[in-house]
Amino acid sequence: MSPELVSILVLIVVFVIATTRSVNMGALAFAAAFGVGELVADLDADGIFAGFPGDLFVVLVGVTYLFAIARANGTTDWLVHAAIRLVRGRVALIPWVMFALTGTLTAIGAVSPAAVAIVAPIALSFATRYGISPLLMGAMVVHGAQAGGFSPISIYGTIVNGIVERENLPGNEIALFLASLFANLVIATVVFVLFGGRALWARGAVTADEAFGTRDAAEKGAAEKGSAEKGAVVDAPDPARLTPARIATLAALVALVVAVLVFDLDAGLTAISLAVVLSAAWPDDSRAAVGQIAWSTVLLICGVLTYVGVLDEMGTIKWAGEGVGGIGVPLLAAVLLCYIGAIVSAFASSVGIMGALIPLAVPFLAQGEIGAVGMVAALAVSATVVDVSPFSTNGALVLAAAPDVDRERFFRQLMVYGGIVVAVVPAVAWLVMVVPGWG
Repeated sequence: MSPELVSILVLIVVFVIATTRSVNMGALAFAAAFGVGELVADLDADGIFAGFPGDLFVVLVGVTYLFAIARANGTTDWLVHAAIRLVRGRVALIPWVMFALTGTLTAIGAVSPAAVAIVAPIALSFATRYGISPLLMGAMVVHGAQAGGFSPISIYGTIVNGIVERENLPGNEIALFLASLFANLVIATVVFVLFGGRALWARGAVTADEAFGTRDAAEKGAAEKGSAEKGAVVDAPDPARLTPARIATLAALVALVVAVLVFDLDAGLTAISLAVVLSAAWPDDSRAAVGQIAWSTVLLICGVLTYVGVLDEMGTIKWAGEGVGGIGVPLLAAVLLCYIGAIVSAFASSVGIMGALIPLAVPFLAQGEIGAVGMVAALAVSATVVDVSPFSTNGALVLAAAPDVDRERFFRQLMVYGGIVVAVVPAVAWLVMVVPGWG
């Protein structure tokens, strides 16, 4: 058995173990990089660590640190409250508010599961309270997160664009962003129409105070109880009030966007710097933020990309890409890669599979018969829209956040819906983005 085939089989084993045993794929990938690098590829430690994505490590830590602070001081609650007021409480617009909110959060730097974790509990509570289909609301939250997920300053966008740059492929950050935005917007519209959206237009309106009143009262009561036990008085600010900490955090988020888009500064270093300033000014709000950095995501991405670096170092990527290209029909190879990305991502990490598949596509993209921009966009869309699956992180968060529902039934709904997305979207993405030859 050739070393290249061994390394690919090890990658498959990593995906299988991560899926079936709930072990962090990044940790498995680090172990696989060590084993394959030392025993199969005859690489030393320096050769193995050559593929470690230090720049992406800083981006992940920086942006999740900043958003952990935003969540701790209530800035994200303020954003949700403002969004509800913006539509004057129209029930039919609430799913679209949640779609836009999660899209905005991911577009300006939140990790997709973090945005879903913030918004899903509120969104599913609305669904239960006002008779909105939980499948409709959950799908709107997840697709909203993916709609903004490939902006130039987002986590997914930074990762994919970084991979494209390292592989010396033609890239278009805006085209990638718009492809994901449009795809998820179309899917969300179809879901809205099919799962009760039209009936919601006949509903009345609710006030933001009514929507948040129960949750605010519970949080304030808990805060007052805790402070009474400690003999102190603690103010639990309502989500509608702009405190100095929230104003500063909103300014920091705007500053991050301006620094990256206007001044072309590094997103990770900028986010860490802004987070440090907020932490120094409001240490009580920020004390727990470091613990809320998405360390599991950091481990996942860095581990998978380090293993991909080992594959590249030993020539596996070139070997596999030539094998896919050897099919003789590049368009067929492209659609197969899209389906591989969708199927694996439905059960494992979207980012992890993109980190593995994009480099595998490099050799046949180099032939020039398929546009690199369209292929990367199709892979990105195929690997992320399937996150509605209950086996994925986002789908699991939605399932866990739904109160007062038949969870078995909701699980089956998410599973069926996820299966339909896996079956349909890769083919459509391939037809729209790859066949016309983007880039």
